[in-house]
Amino acid sequence: MSAIHPKITEVLTHTFKVPDAEIHPGSTMDSLEMDSLAVAEFAVLIRETAGGDRDFDQLPKNATLADISRFLDTAAGSGARLGGAAMSNAR
Repeated sequence: MSAIHPKITEVLTHTFKVPDAEIHPGSTMDSLEMDSLAVAEFAVLIRETAGGDRDFDQLPKNATLADISRFLDTAAGSGARLGGAAMSNAR
């Protein structure tokens, strides 16, 4: 898995109390029962943890954790910054 995945897992388990067993590459924010406010907070925390300024609105609503990891890794690899506005995931 990507270098950012452990950070994603840490934020989900420590801040949002998502059981570690539920966190896998195919998980989506919906499958982890994260409402739109939690998703917005997650985006802010990942931005703060990983640094940068990436626009999460570019991700589809049903993005998996693997998609999010690739998105962040691509940003880091291209010299772009991570973070930005919260992912759209209204329920």
